[in-house]
Amino acid sequence: MIKEELKRGIITENPILILALGLCPALAVSTSLQNGLGMGIAVTFVLTCSNVIISMIKKVIPAKVRIPCYIVVIATFVTIVQLVMKAYFPVLDKQLGIFVPLIVVNCIILGRAEAYASRNNVVRAFIDGIVMGLGFTITLCILSIIREILGSNKLWGLNFFPGFQPMTLFILAPGGFLTIAFVMGIVNYFRQKKEVKG
Repeated sequence: MIKEELKRGIITENPILILALGLCPALAVSTSLQNGLGMGIAVTFVLTCSNVIISMIKKVIPAKVRIPCYIVVIATFVTIVQLVMKAYFPVLDKQLGIFVPLIVVNCIILGRAEAYASRNNVVRAFIDGIVMGLGFTITLCILSIIREILGSNKLWGLNFFPGFQPMTLFILAPGGFLTIAFVMGIVNYFRQKKEVKG
């Protein structure tokens, strides 16, 4: 079961590469591995905690106000993340900037709250939060590694290839689009190849 859930979150229902959710923060923060990892951990925490709470209170939320209720729950955990970042990781908080508060309206989190947490038990909602967050984080790290190496010839702030001339395009928005398109293309190629064999 754990293997199937991990496969679902990382491969078959990957939030960025398959469902095309959360592309805005993926483009904005994947300029360095530190930023990508920081955002991935923040989203995973918010997604998991909000899934659990929404699954617990789903029966007492009136149908007419369910989305505002979900946003209040999500905003609570985003506030916790933001305060922790400001207190213990001020540099990361400054680099991520507005994209941490914008987690509140991130379509991955709202989508999982509506489509999964509100229809499943607490354990399943918790597992879903972890695996979807993990899929988001891994993809964000892959995009960040590619963009940081090609765009600034660094990885985690250290020089990567001696003598390599970085292509500034990759740390700009067009480079983000190119990188996501390239990685999506590779993933879709292998998915289709597997479907043809199967």
